[in-house]
Amino acid sequence: MKVILYMAISLNGMIAKSDDNTSWISKEEWDSYSLAVRNAGCLIVGHRTYGILTKQPEFSEFKDVKLVVVAQENFQTLAPNHLVAHSPKEALEILKDFEKVVVAGGGALNASFAEENLIDEIFIDIEPIILGQGIPLFRDKNFERNLKLVGQKKISESEIQLHYEVLK
Repeated sequence: MKVILYMAISLNGMIAKSDDNTSWISKEEWDSYSLAVRNAGCLIVGHRTYGILTKQPEFSEFKDVKLVVVAQENFQTLAPNHLVAHSPKEALEILKDFEKVVVAGGGALNASFAEENLIDEIFIDIEPIILGQGIPLFRDKNFERNLKLVGQKKISESEIQLHYEVLK
């Protein structure tokens, strides 16, 4: 199984404004992210990200995606194909039959996967904005990982995507 972290970020590394607002993320970036998730067939997010994501009108594109929410406590999900796990490893165990797994935030969940050295690849879509405050790509953990750039592409006139392999 290949674990892929896929995130949109501001130029200064924020994944959302402090109030969880992600309205600055472009349609082109959403389309790229949505395609990656649908191709994998599964998605792992944190509890806060689940609440934000499920309110987006575009979320209907994921109706056939198996979604695992990593949360400390159980809670009622919105669909039978949405499950709850209590750790990154438990989430991966639930999705063990998938060839690729997409992890997509938030910052604390991203850091937990990185700290446990569970990420194999990272796709970062850089949006043309700088946020003075916000939620960083990785939050509240102490780790260091070396990466190898394996690709880059322009996804719109103002956005680029960087693709990294995590060196283990």
